[in-house]
Amino acid sequence: MAGITLNPGRCVRQLSTLSTCDSCITACPTEALVRTESVPAVNLASCVGCGSCAGICPTEAIRVDDFSATEFFFAFAGDSDNLVSCRKNVPCIAALSVDHLLSLASLKGGLRLDTGHCDGCDIAAVCRAQFEARAEEASYLLDAMMSPAGITFEAVAYEENAQKEEGDRRDFLRAFNLRTLAEGKAKFEREVETATDELIRHQLDSSVIAQLRNKTLPDKRKLLFTALKRAERPSQYHVVDGSELSFASQKIMDADKCTACQMCYRICPTGALTSDIRNAKIEFDAMMCVRCHLCHDVCEPDALMLSPSFNMKELFEPTQQRLVTFSVRNCDECGNPFTSLHGERVCPRCRIEEEEARALWGIGEDQ
Repeated sequence: MAGITLNPGRCVRQLSTLSTCDSCITACPTEALVRTESVPAVNLASCVGCGSCAGICPTEAIRVDDFSATEFFFAFAGDSDNLVSCRKNVPCIAALSVDHLLSLASLKGGLRLDTGHCDGCDIAAVCRAQFEARAEEASYLLDAMMSPAGITFEAVAYEENAQKEEGDRRDFLRAFNLRTLAEGKAKFEREVETATDELIRHQLDSSVIAQLRNKTLPDKRKLLFTALKRAERPSQYHVVDGSELSFASQKIMDADKCTACQMCYRICPTGALTSDIRNAKIEFDAMMCVRCHLCHDVCEPDALMLSPSFNMKELFEPTQQRLVTFSVRNCDECGNPFTSLHGERVCPRCRIEEEEARALWGIGEDQ
């Protein structure tokens, strides 16, 4: 039985307890992922390895046993066929993200998604709705790109040739020698682990902390960059409805509400939000955004907002958008630079120290 591995160092819920992301939990058709205070716990005995959680995770924090969407991408791109099927090349079509579907459809000139096995599938009630929604979103963007490529659903009900399966089985047994015993042992131990009806909880250690500090762009977004470089650019860049996109966004900043707390760009897992060495501005790159919503979750004054529209030009010619600019000056007390929102001449740290000193001395503000 296949399972999943969750990397807490890539999960946005580990980055902040304020995160509202629960996409993997709602996507799981067997309730194998359980909500906790931080990273979801995993019940491998309930997991069927469909990959729906991996397909929807914005930061690729979840890996499916025996399946890599990145490896599938390159293998599929080189295949003469354009059929995606749970009996051919994926554990479930829901294991693929919008990025993957859009990239592959653009490269291959179209995709055919096999729904022929869905009627007899126990998890199709949940998973089919997911991959159909992602395919619809990818198709919407292909139309906006004026691409001739399309994504269709076909009840192919693909099945491997029985003779080929027998040959593969014999090849496997022939290859199972001393050089592959270690791999076989690892797979056996994984089978034992997946049979245990216990929640796997994740601990925060030094290796996880090191990953949390790194800004990492998911492979699926890198693949989309690669595919779009090879795609024909539209004669006109359309502006589409931003609410129709689940994998990227454009943002608006209310400068009057922003307190220059630096939290949004410091916590962004991909580096879509950035500043300069003086923290004098906040800039945003739409194609670096994976729409994890974390920057919005940590913004206390709700100064950061999703734009109601998305310019398709960002897919082909990514730019850094200046969201807000701050006035930076040197503190009259300590001399260090700080963001002066309303013309303040003393930095917050010195102001707090002065207030604490006055409280200790029993001196009021008017003295």
